[in-house]
Amino acid sequence: MLSGIAAAIAALLLAALLAALLRVPVLRAGLADRRRARPVPLLGGAAVVAATCSVVAVGDGCGLLPDGAGAGRLAGAAAVLALLGGAADVWRLRTRFLALGTAVAAAWVVPYDETGVPAGLLAVVWIVAVTLAFKGLDHADGLAGTVGVVTAFGVGACAAAEVLDGVAVLLSVLAAALTGFLMHNWHPARIALGACGSLFTGFLLASAAVLARSGYGLAPSAGVLFALTAVAGADALLVVAARRLGRRPLRRRAPDHLAHRLRRLGLTEPGASVLLGTVSAAGVVVGVLAHGGWIGEGALWWVAGGALALVLALVRVPVPARRGETALRLPGGPRREAVVRPAGGCGRETGARLARGPGRETGARPSRGPGRETAVRLVVGRECAVRLGERHDAVVRLPGGRGTDVRLPRGRDSAVRPPGDPVSGVRGLRSLMSSQVGEVLRVRNG
Repeated sequence: MLSGIAAAIAALLLAALLAALLRVPVLRAGLADRRRARPVPLLGGAAVVAATCSVVAVGDGCGLLPDGAGAGRLAGAAAVLALLGGAADVWRLRTRFLALGTAVAAAWVVPYDETGVPAGLLAVVWIVAVTLAFKGLDHADGLAGTVGVVTAFGVGACAAAEVLDGVAVLLSVLAAALTGFLMHNWHPARIALGACGSLFTGFLLASAAVLARSGYGLAPSAGVLFALTAVAGADALLVVAARRLGRRPLRRRAPDHLAHRLRRLGLTEPGASVLLGTVSAAGVVVGVLAHGGWIGEGALWWVAGGALALVLALVRVPVPARRGETALRLPGGPRREAVVRPAGGCGRETGARLARGPGRETGARPSRGPGRETAVRLVVGRECAVRLGERHDAVVRLPGGRGTDVRLPRGRDSAVRPPGDPVSGVRGLRSLMSSQVGEVLRVRNG
């Protein structure tokens, strides 16, 4: 008992210290992610990995921590996967390589003698999916760490109930290390987990949950496993559904995750992390109680239904276009959308891309000077014209003879100037178009 508490305190302090030491050299090396126009250094997950593995190794070597079956193999596989994640932070490896490495590590730790080969292969697929989903949670300050801490306590409780003492101690040390890291990752974040820390955390949690549920029925285990990782699963489902509906490539980064959409509804960044952490805690409590047999398996359907309701509610929330693009969307759903990329000067081509498939350009002609237009067919029988003006403006002309000039300065809000009636701001354009034309819902400039 006392040795476990000492290990957790040591992991917390060591992770906080290493995260503070890593920040400056990583930032100078240029390994940073851009969040809301500010650079956030990556590779902070190396502090979590080092703190967790070193504390567990020292405690196990000194005989202070319990020796549980599978804990050493689990920690070793997660550490190797963290190295792959670190390489992804440095060289921007494709997701397919991360998925392949995760699958190999998962195939090494799954207990096939207890699960059987078919269920073991399903467990490998589930571990890969949850690990990549946790990587996706690192899009907001404090979110991945908060959900990771809550999930680690829940999975650790399930492991302790199965007398997997080594796995339970490993997860408690991980939770402490993530707590120390959150001192630097809470908004405004001074360092991020990166692929190194998010893959390590997601893999440890998913694999430990599989170990705890091995030997149980397939359907109840699936419900418990989803409840323990409900927020990560809902975020992944939301991203896949939104990008499929919008006909956007799955691998193309965009601000369309859970926290992004909650902020569009008015929540602050810390508020979104706290809310999602609370939702995660609710799912974890249901999963732990169902695993211990204290509640019926029917309660797991409430978690699945709540996650699905959250996805359906947020998938319709509009997300801003990428930096340097202007999004025009007509009524009728995300499929009727066009993205206009400003050319940056006269004589340059204005590209217009309809949301009918990745990389498909529709109705784009070169604009060789002021007055030359590029016609974009949005819906059958409805056209809008985009041309580059003398001030490098994009002029959006809709049916009915009404035109609207939208200036596209980089890094600034769009200035909207309807002919003969100056109105500024995106809200002014939305109001103007909704009342007079009724065809453009939103115009956004990154």
